[in-house]
Formats: sequence, C-alpha cells, structure tokens
Amino acid sequence: ALEYRKLGDSDLVISEITLGTMTFGEQNTEKEAHELLNYAFERGINAIDTSEMYPIPPRAETQGRTDLYIASWLKSQPRDKVILATKVCGYSDRAYVRDNAKVVRVDAENIKESVAKSLKRLGTDYIDLLQIHWPDRYVPLFGDYLYNQSKWRPSVPFTEQLAAFKDAIDEGKVRYIGVSNENSYGVMEFIHAAKEGLPKIVSIQNSYSLLVRCKFELDLIEVCHPKNYNIGLLAYSPLAGGSLTGKYLDIESEAAKKGRLNLFPGYMERYNKSTAKEAAHRYCEVAKKHGLSPVELALGFARDRAFVTSSIVGATSVEQLRENIDAFVTTERPLPSQVEVDIQTVFKRYKDPATD
Repeated sequence: ALEYRKLGDSDLVISEITLGTMTFGEQNTEKEAHELLNYAFERGINAIDTSEMYPIPPRAETQGRTDLYIASWLKSQPRDKVILATKVCGYSDRAYVRDNAKVVRVDAENIKESVAKSLKRLGTDYIDLLQIHWPDRYVPLFGDYLYNQSKWRPSVPFTEQLAAFKDAIDEGKVRYIGVSNENSYGVMEFIHAAKEGLPKIVSIQNSYSLLVRCKFELDLIEVCHPKNYNIGLLAYSPLAGGSLTGKYLDIESEAAKKGRLNLFPGYMERYNKSTAKEAAHRYCEVAKKHGLSPVELALGFARDRAFVTSSIVGATSVEQLRENIDAFVTTERPLPSQVEVDIQTVFKRYKDPATD
C-alpha cells in the first residue's frame, strides 16, 4: 500500500503520490480525467495537484479547463477525503488569467481574484493547499539554471503576499499555503515574514528527479529539514517529463511520437539538450542491470528520499498510471544499496544535465 506523510507543519496527511492533472483538458478528455481520478483514489492516492493556468501547454482558449474536469468529478466525492492543491500564477504576461491586468503579479488583488475564480471553477468552498506557482520576483526557471543579476526587478514584498494569503485563510477559503519553483532565499524570506503574525508556508513544489537534483540537494534540503523549518517537498516531474522512462531514447518509437516532448515542440526542451538524454540512457542501463524498469528506478529513487513528502505523478492513461503506482508499491523499499551506489556513480558524471 502507499505510505502517507504529514505535510510540513500542516494537519494534511498526504499520500506519497499526488496525482498531477496538467494534461486534463489538453491530452485528456473529461471522461478520461475521471477514469484517472477514480483509479488513483481506488489505489490510495488522496491528493490532487492543479493550477489556475492548467492545462499545459498554457493557452487562453483552454485555461481553467483542468479545474472544470476536477470539479465534475468532485461532485460525487466526499470533499473531506480529497486533498486539493492548486496554484496562483507568479509574475507573468499571460494576462488572460485575470479580468483586467496587463501583467499578473502576486499581490493582494491578484491573489483575491485567483482564489475566487479557482473556487468557482473547482466547485468547492475551500482549497486545502494554495501555492505560488513561481515567484513574483525574478528567479531562473524551468531549466534556466544560473541567476542573472541584470534581470533583477522590483517585486511584491513578502509580507504583502502573506497578508493576502492570511485574508484567504481567515475567510475559510484556504487552509494552508506553499511555494513552487522557489529557492532558498525566497523560502527564508517567507519564513522571516511569517514571524510578523502571518501564515507560514508548509510546502515547496519543485522539480526533482534523477536528472534534476542539485538545486534542492545543495541547500534547500537543509532549509526544509524537519528540525529546521519543516517544509514538505512536493516533487514534480520525478520522471523528468517522461525522459526517465526511456521512451525518448528511440525518437522513432511509437511511445516517443506520442510523448509530450514531441507533441508540443519547445516544451521541456531542456530534456533534449546537453547530456540529459545521455544521462537518461545511463540510468536505464542501471535499471536493466538490477532487473528494474526505468520507471521503477526513477520513481523508486524519488520515493526513497526522506525529504520528499509526495511525488507528483501525472499520466495520460490508466495503464500508465498503474505502472507509476506499482513502481511505488511493488518495488523493493528502499531500493537495494547497490542500486543506490550505481545511481550515485551516474550522478557524479551527469550532475543536473537538464539545464540550458
């Protein structure tokens, strides 16, 4: 069976897999979305991750459709058995997510509008976990690895952001808050700001996988440690956009042609650059050596990290979701020590290759 863990300082007890839904409304129909949700919850998953900007790739024509598919499923579910996590956009020129804005910010007005619209689309009275999808200030994102000082810009004060979230919490619309695509500086500023009587973040949703480790393991792991600030990691893309399944190693294969990296040119391009594909090939060899599938190796690795509270796993078919869940519950826990040794050997050669 799946394991369950407390998320940071919250009262949320979350399954070690969270169902990612960003394909709902783009690659998945409403019927398929319901099938995936039903199967996930039958297997013990109790958490759903969505966002006001989903599905992905983001488009004005489809924005919010993911939430609508979740809402129609939620109608037949006991609400208190579902941990519903969503996200408010960070700084963005995708103004279509707001009624009257040229630039989206993480300020009181934007947060208030985002919460109201998310609640309406999702057909619920409250959000269990509301996260900032990416920061209001400049940070290198989505494969952009190094901080560029020249891109610094004025941003909404951390206290103002938390004060707006406090209003939503006080109104009963949000239970807990978190961040996403954040770094140590941002987490610490939110922690310090919370000492002014404002709500504390309980989670951080960052990319983490065999191909993306360093940004978290270098110092965020210390900041988030239970003995320090106790912030739970919700690891997204534990399969690195599907790269760690091995399906993109043969670009002519049927699986590769149907994969997101080929369906949407430019999407997650970082996994097709540098030595990421080469590293994925090496990890597939490690899996084969130890009688594991590439999925079992990649998800087993994420599962076994003590600092990962839950891994966000998406799927476009029930068969794919079944394979992902089985990788958690049927693969030896923890992975054998020799597997870990071989993983570290590859890591020493390919440290975070999925960067620009």
